[in-house]
Amino acid sequence: MKSKGCSKVQNNKLNTYDWLCDIPEAKNATDYVEVQFKNTRKGYYLNSNKIPLEKGDIVAVESSPGHDIGTVTLTGRLVLLQMKKNNVRTEGVEVKRVYRKAKPSDLEKFEEAKAKEHETMIKSRKIAEDLGLQMKIGDVEYQGDGNKAIFYYIADERVDFRQLIKVLADAFKVRIEMKQIGARQEAGRIGGIGPCGRELCCSSWMTSFVSVATSAARYQDISMNPQKLAGQCAKLKCCINFEVDTYVEAQKGLPSRELNLETKDSTYYHFKTEVFKKQLTYSSDPNFAANLVTISASRAFEVLNMNKRGMKPQTLDADTKQQQPKKETKDILEESINRFDNSGNGEIGRAHV
Repeated sequence: MKSKGCSKVQNNKLNTYDWLCDIPEAKNATDYVEVQFKNTRKGYYLNSNKIPLEKGDIVAVESSPGHDIGTVTLTGRLVLLQMKKNNVRTEGVEVKRVYRKAKPSDLEKFEEAKAKEHETMIKSRKIAEDLGLQMKIGDVEYQGDGNKAIFYYIADERVDFRQLIKVLADAFKVRIEMKQIGARQEAGRIGGIGPCGRELCCSSWMTSFVSVATSAARYQDISMNPQKLAGQCAKLKCCINFEVDTYVEAQKGLPSRELNLETKDSTYYHFKTEVFKKQLTYSSDPNFAANLVTISASRAFEVLNMNKRGMKPQTLDADTKQQQPKKETKDILEESINRFDNSGNGEIGRAHV
């Protein structure tokens, strides 16, 4: 049976499967552990007291000030790989430590702090509005001992919240930390169902967000309708980026859309492309669909090469159409009812007699 450290935390998009957990050398490779808190906040702490920790343990860790309560999400050698991936430095900096496994008194104080988060968020929104700040406070996270609160906010422009911090500290009697998040992180925190019918990627598995450009939609011939391109965060959908590399690679074997094809009768302009079918459709008018002709990419290259040599084909698709032999069809009603009498099968002939 696999150890607790191998188990997968359900409904947790930040979970990392510890595929090295069954190797003793990997399990004891480091004293650092990965600890997760609310939202997408994670930290790496030194288990200097050699406390036997496994994935899923609730621990009290060093914070500034006081202590915080979090859940161990990774131990062993994989922690070092995650720290390297996230550019976490341990040399020349003060490393925070794991104090202990959380005691009942720690958990009780932690639950009391969590219970105040929603009410604090509502009041802080009213305070920010009264101060005339163009920002939205989307969430509040209390530290495990209740001595500090992190306010997550969204703002389109730079916000001077020095006065806000003073008012919040006076109102809630805690140390205040402001942390700005983007619209995509906010949508991921709230959650929802996308137009595909599945849970939003940002709330189910995505942890890092990269910018999405409209050029990614153009590469895939997606309609440039803003209402269809925008997600629930009012930004371009993250999924537009998922397949763009495949489209870019596939289009390397296609002719440029800027090139026109010349025939003896007309000039044809690019209308649309079926990237993975390697088919292109051309129109005889540059502004709207007229006399549409669909040809293969190889035929388009062939016509372009002819045009470069000063030659023009009769039509775009003339050389690609193969004359199929015409099959003779007979109407069964026009045939004689006695057509089976002359069959070569003797059994059938005798059956008619």
